[in-house]
Amino acid sequence: MGAALIALCVAGCGSKGDDAKKESKAPQKSGRGQFSNPTRIDNPYFPLRPGTKYTWEGTEYQGKEKVSHHVVFIVTGLTKTIDGVKARVVWDRDYAEGKLIEGELAFDAQDDAGNVWIYGEYPEEWEVKNPPKAPSTWFPGMDGAKAGFLMLAAPRPGGASYAQGFAPKIQFGDRGKVTKKLKRMCVPAGCYRDVIVVEEWTPEEPGAKQLKYHAPGIGTIRVGFKSGAQRESLVLQRVERLDAAALAKVHKQVRKLDERGYRVSPKLYGRTPRVR
Repeated sequence: MGAALIALCVAGCGSKGDDAKKESKAPQKSGRGQFSNPTRIDNPYFPLRPGTKYTWEGTEYQGKEKVSHHVVFIVTGLTKTIDGVKARVVWDRDYAEGKLIEGELAFDAQDDAGNVWIYGEYPEEWEVKNPPKAPSTWFPGMDGAKAGFLMLAAPRPGGASYAQGFAPKIQFGDRGKVTKKLKRMCVPAGCYRDVIVVEEWTPEEPGAKQLKYHAPGIGTIRVGFKSGAQRESLVLQRVERLDAAALAKVHKQVRKLDERGYRVSPKLYGRTPRVR
């Protein structure tokens, strides 16, 4: 899934005209925020509290075939320092028709202003009888890549679009823009007020746009599409709090994935410190 609800794919084309002029004034122009306590991520629209487990279910198209889609996202208590910033480790697993197709570690941090940043991704792709691959791995400070925003400190409709990360070697240049605020939205996990809608796109798939719906105090509750071939649709089924024993098991699995990353992606992942 590319940035933010970390494993959900974003797709589309860039904005033009007046919006392009606004982009030059976006806060990301500074390239980096100030990070006094970067792993305390309490942005109302993208909170990442360690031990929280989110489960989404829905469908997507793979070619012309519509398949079931299931995503499990866990905020760990682990960290990894990337490009000088200590980031929170999140673990994301993506299933199609009940089979694991991608397992991802992503690294997020919140600056002092309240913006949540993505500080790199390690997405392992799985195919039957083949070893895992991670061709879309990227980290700021390596191969010209830069960190991007997962969520702005004060997201408002009508503002400028913003970069969700930039990694030219893998043609990653996703962008987002807050387009609406809804009074109320209900999904299986519950009903929420003041839901913001973020439109996302990537230069890899011109013309395609994805919609993500974020509720205060919870984060992403729904994923839809405006256009594009993949037509991914997900709704939040439940939010759980893991107890200490369950979180310890998660940390053990994440450490194994972290260790494997040094073998699968030695030129990029191999240059990062181990999770702590």
